[in-house]
Amino acid sequence: MDYKSFIKNMIHEKTGEEKIFMRNLQMLIQYDGTRYQGWQSQKHTDQTIQGKLTHVLGKMTGESIELQGAGRTDAGVHARGQTANFHTETSLSCEEILSYVNQYLPEDIAVLKVEEAGPRFHSRLSAVGKTYVYRIWNSPLPNVFERRYMYQVREPLDKDAMEHAAGLLCGTHDFRAFCSNRRMKKSAVRRLDRIEFEEKGCELCLHFTGNGFLYHMVRILTGTLLETGLGKRRPEEMGQILESLDRERAGVTAPAQGLCLWQVEYPENADCKTHR
Repeated sequence: MDYKSFIKNMIHEKTGEEKIFMRNLQMLIQYDGTRYQGWQSQKHTDQTIQGKLTHVLGKMTGESIELQGAGRTDAGVHARGQTANFHTETSLSCEEILSYVNQYLPEDIAVLKVEEAGPRFHSRLSAVGKTYVYRIWNSPLPNVFERRYMYQVREPLDKDAMEHAAGLLCGTHDFRAFCSNRRMKKSAVRRLDRIEFEEKGCELCLHFTGNGFLYHMVRILTGTLLETGLGKRRPEEMGQILESLDRERAGVTAPAQGLCLWQVEYPENADCKTHR
C-alpha cells in the first residue's frame, strides 16, 4: 500500500469518519535564478523562488504553505535539481498538483516531479549530499547564448594547477575561510568529497560534491581555484588557507551566474527519493 492509500484508509476509531492527516509532498524543481533574489523568501521583495512557489501552492490549496528547500541558493544562482517539501491537507493528486503549479508559475521556474514522501522527510535535514556545478567559459570571445549561465575568464587557465589545488581542498575540514558569513556561530566543518573537472571545448565545468556547503562556499572555492589557474596562487597554499580560518586568505567570490545546484542526495532507506 502506498502512502496516499494509507492516508485514505485511516478511519477514526469512534466516529467512523476519515481522519484528517497532513500529506508530505516532495518536489523536484528547476529554475533560472537570473532575475531572483535567491531561494529564500524575503519581506522586502516577492522576487524569490520560494516566494513564487509558496504563493502558487497557497492559491491551489487554500492553506498557509511552509515550503522547505534543500539548498538556499543565492541571488542569481540556478538549480537543475532543487528538492523541496511541504505539508498539506489537499486531496489533489500529485499529477494534478504538478499540472496546476506549472500552469501558474513564471516560465523560469518549473516543477518536474511531485511525489508522496514519508511524514518525517525534510528536504534539507534529510539530505546526505549535494552537488553544485560551476560553469566557466574560458575564451577571449564571449558566449552570447550561454552568458547568463557561465562566468567568462578570458585568460588561459592552468587546469593541472587547479586540479592539484582542488585535491588539497577535499576531505573534512573547517571551511570558515571559504564562508562569507563572518558572524556564523555554528560549526563550519564540512566534508568535501570531490571536485571534478569537465572540459567541453572552451567550457570548463567544476563539479563540487559534499555533505553540505556554507554561505558562498562553492563560489569562494571556485574563485580561489581560478586564481590558482591564473598563476596568482600556488596550489600548496590551500592547506594554509584552510588552517587560517580567515576569509581574507581565500580568493574572490566567483559571480553567481555560473553556479547551479545540480543534485541533492538522500539515504536509500529514507522516506524520499534522490533525483538524478
